[in-house]
Amino acid sequence: MAEMGSKGVTAGKIASNVQKKLTRAQEKVLQKLGKADETKDEQFEQCVQNFNKQLTEGTRLQKDLRTYLASVKAMHEASKKLNECLQEVYEPDWPGRDEANKIAENNDLLWLDYHQKLVDQALLTMDTYLGQFPDIKSRIAKRGRKLVDYDSARHHYESLQTAKKKDEVKIAKPVSLLEKAAPQWCQGKLQAHLVAQTNLLRNQAEEELVKAQKVFEEMNVDLQEELPSLWNSRVGFYVNTFQSIAGLEENFHKEMSKLNQNLNDVLVSLEKQHGSNTFTVKAQPSDNAPAKGNSPSPPPHGSPAATPEIRVNHEPEPPAAGAALPKSPSQSTESPAGSLPSGEPSAAEGTFAVAWPNQMAELGPAQPTEASEAAGGTQPAAGAQEPVETAAGEAASSSLPAVVVETFSATVNGTVEASGRAGRLDLPPGFMFKVQAQHDYTATDTDELQLKAGDVVLVIPFQNPEEQDEGWLMGVKESDWNQHMELEKCRGVFPENFTERVQ
Repeated sequence: MAEMGSKGVTAGKIASNVQKKLTRAQEKVLQKLGKADETKDEQFEQCVQNFNKQLTEGTRLQKDLRTYLASVKAMHEASKKLNECLQEVYEPDWPGRDEANKIAENNDLLWLDYHQKLVDQALLTMDTYLGQFPDIKSRIAKRGRKLVDYDSARHHYESLQTAKKKDEVKIAKPVSLLEKAAPQWCQGKLQAHLVAQTNLLRNQAEEELVKAQKVFEEMNVDLQEELPSLWNSRVGFYVNTFQSIAGLEENFHKEMSKLNQNLNDVLVSLEKQHGSNTFTVKAQPSDNAPAKGNSPSPPPHGSPAATPEIRVNHEPEPPAAGAALPKSPSQSTESPAGSLPSGEPSAAEGTFAVAWPNQMAELGPAQPTEASEAAGGTQPAAGAQEPVETAAGEAASSSLPAVVVETFSATVNGTVEASGRAGRLDLPPGFMFKVQAQHDYTATDTDELQLKAGDVVLVIPFQNPEEQDEGWLMGVKESDWNQHMELEKCRGVFPENFTERVQ
């Protein structure tokens, strides 16, 4: 019996909920069609808009904060691996090993502490702040449903009040029909019963209206107080959150700066003890070199990174068998390439760069055959004039390291070959190689070249290498260059994958 009773209660509750949903759906349709008025509160609607905006901002802030914490954790892992690498390569007999290990441990603890404080003082506070939004959001939705119930009850009651006279007419008609069939004494009772039934329906509608209004107003008053207060609390929350993050980050960087200074001191002491084995940083290739695997253009004269030989077509060629670069007779031994301290060019190096044009003018054109003989080790007879390249090598080798002397000699040997290329008037300054367009390309900007399939382009370096984007080259169409000979008006950038190198 109890089970049957519970089933009956459940079935009745389900039926009641279904009836409420149907009533609300009917009321919304009537309101949209304009056949029923809707209760509106502009002030509350503004509060709801502020609530939705605040929820969106808070959700975004929470997401970005989690991303920041993930980045901090990743930096911690990277820093930890870097310190582990330092500990592995730091040999036991080197001074400061214990200090370096201690610094690495403190570095790891500092990262852990920073991450944990960010979680406690920022992320958990953010989670608490956003935790109140779901409940208020559900209450706003419930308030909307209760408003529809209130409007439905109000419209039902108003319809009963309006139809009061019509109901009296409807009641009179059945009585007139029953007069012939019912006895006289029953007619009054039937009429009284119908009037009582109508009054009962009206009373029930009024009770439902009062009940719906009470529930709606209670929820509405609470939300009218909470929503503005929640909206105003966002300022203090943002201030506290970002103050905490800024303060934690400031302290973290202060402590990390101290650890880095201590590590630097340890490494300085190691450098002082092993100063004779200082690592020499070699110069990088010229900034004008193309970024996509092309042979770099020759560096400025006097650069330690100058290539031993200059190639006309920028293609490497194997050195001749048994050939050797000319060396100064006065230099008995070769200095290692790294013997010149980094960042301290010698006086001879500077003289070499300045005196180069004058020396070339005085010495005249180089003789490749004589240079080849000198390179092969053949010495001239007594009293005979030495080759021009060897004389130039002597002028530079007296005070320059071997790498600079060799570069100087190689540059002299390749002067005839390179000058014929760089000095040609039919090629633009800085010309590197030629490419041919394989497809049409329509320029989308004023600094781009308009290409058609078959066009030949002379590739030149960018004036500012930092402006070069990956996959783009600077050049001038061969037809435009032969016609105008004006680099500023003809040059432009073009996509490399639209062309194919031909020279």
